[in-house]
Amino acid sequence: MAQSRTRSILYIFVVLGLCIFCYILGSWHRSAIGRGDYIASIITKQTECNFPLTLNFETHHSKPIFSNQTLNSSLRLFEPCDEKYTDYTPCQDQRRAMSFPRKNMVYRERHCPSEKEKMYCLVPAPKGYALPFHWPKSRDYVPFVNMPYKNLTVEKAGQNWIHFEGNVFRFPGGGTQFPQGADRYIDRIASIVPIENGTVRTVLDTGCGVASFGAYLLSRNVLTMSFAPRDSHTAQVQFALERGVPAVIGVLGSMKLPYPSRSFDMAHCSRCLVHWTSSDGMYMMEIDRVLRPGGYWVLSGPPINWRHHYNWWRHTKVDLEAEQRKIEELAELLCWEKISEMNETAIWRKPINLQSCPSRKYGSHIKTCDSTKLDDVWYKEMEVCITPYPTVEPIQLEPFPKRLYAVPPRISTGTVLKLSPDLYSQDNKLWRRHVESYKRVNKFLGTNRYRNVMDMNAGLGGFGAALGSDKLWVMNVMPTVAHLDTLGVIYERGMIGIYHDWCEAFSTYPRTYDLIHANGVFSLYENRCKTEDILLEMDRILRPEGAVIIRENIDILSKVGNIATGMRWDIKLVDHEDGPHLSEKVMFGVKKYWVGGSRNTEKNKIKSFD
Repeated sequence: MAQSRTRSILYIFVVLGLCIFCYILGSWHRSAIGRGDYIASIITKQTECNFPLTLNFETHHSKPIFSNQTLNSSLRLFEPCDEKYTDYTPCQDQRRAMSFPRKNMVYRERHCPSEKEKMYCLVPAPKGYALPFHWPKSRDYVPFVNMPYKNLTVEKAGQNWIHFEGNVFRFPGGGTQFPQGADRYIDRIASIVPIENGTVRTVLDTGCGVASFGAYLLSRNVLTMSFAPRDSHTAQVQFALERGVPAVIGVLGSMKLPYPSRSFDMAHCSRCLVHWTSSDGMYMMEIDRVLRPGGYWVLSGPPINWRHHYNWWRHTKVDLEAEQRKIEELAELLCWEKISEMNETAIWRKPINLQSCPSRKYGSHIKTCDSTKLDDVWYKEMEVCITPYPTVEPIQLEPFPKRLYAVPPRISTGTVLKLSPDLYSQDNKLWRRHVESYKRVNKFLGTNRYRNVMDMNAGLGGFGAALGSDKLWVMNVMPTVAHLDTLGVIYERGMIGIYHDWCEAFSTYPRTYDLIHANGVFSLYENRCKTEDILLEMDRILRPEGAVIIRENIDILSKVGNIATGMRWDIKLVDHEDGPHLSEKVMFGVKKYWVGGSRNTEKNKIKSFD
């Protein structure tokens, strides 16, 4: 018995000795002698103590604005703006707009506040703000409390745009040119244009109204970039985004559209009130710039087929005839082929290559645009010039959804320098891995909880492609200071996006995105503008209880985390997928629910119409 006890004690000492040896070996391995990432592990541990370790993506019913227990006196606490700024759009402010010229719609373009005019406060939601309906119900219904504006129900009463019913707005799918419904109107276009087979995937809708055209195209797997100015009808684009339909505030004015050349499969105007023949046809030339070779332009409304419809339009026969004749002449100059004219709708097709356009091939009296600056569009004036075709013969795009992961022509032909098919494939694999790790933290990703998603630094569009759900859409933003412009690649994948400078406000209303992804945004803009400028803009466009995912270096995330906490976000820091020793980390955040007029002791209850 004594011998057995002695063996047991000896065994314990042997095991204990091995454990101590392994511990010492591990410590040496982590040290500066054993490896060079010991400091990184220490920073990781220290940083983890600075952020809340709990993050709840469920709704935060009854939580007041000042409930964050992690705030300390050294943090800057951002106060709510005055309630009159509920729908504040900094770069499309109505009062500022009135000081600019009316010619070419300059006053409706972007005019951002100066540094002295910037407001460092949190834009409030309207009292009673409710979570939007989930898609597809949101396409047809919007809570009245979120947008208490009845102007359109009166001004567009006979056009079936929008109806007010009880505590909701209902959108029956009508429009000025399709009061019987967008579906029937799209059916007519689809009888001419290959919409149903995936050939047409990306569409630009000029003067979109409440974007019913784009809303109904979604059911046909077509993604529309809709835009309209902020105008007297009040918040058309805001209605569109509240419905869960892609849209931005914008106008065909004096500046180039913020999209790359040769991007859209189709462009559409349904009584969009653009004077297409003014300024020597500059607007039609801009549409030609953004249309892909072989793309379609659909024009519906005056002056098309004026002989049969002039009695309904407030123009003389002479004026309408002259207008249509001028449009036809400009289309011929651009070598667009008219393939249909039915009722009040005409459809043209852009040629596939220069060989299809003999008049262009042998010269034209209109100058050719500089081929090296076709995508240099941010705050650049529109030109009277014809966009040249690519020097490399365009490759036929795969129908969607095959084109989402097929090698984009701009990469396969070497048009985008420094990119190869192998790098493209690696990027896709990387983002599939990232998104899978995101879903382990935020389990609502890919569900109907998030409909309107933004990627602030989209790269090749890998994040949006990896999400790959018909329950959501992604606005892929290409920063104007990005090291490599790949927005054209994103369009060739069948996704949409826009150029933007994050030192300025985005062209949208407050509370229009459910989820915002920011990869390397703050490091990209370091020393260009203030971190709080970018974070406050993210807060402005994020819905109450919306989520953020920020991927950055730990040093930058420490600063971002302090500011985000001062904005009443719940945040959590997570290690890189490859472990804690990498300096790149991921921050997850949720914007708390609060409304205008909140006080420290007030408990705001969010309503859900679902």
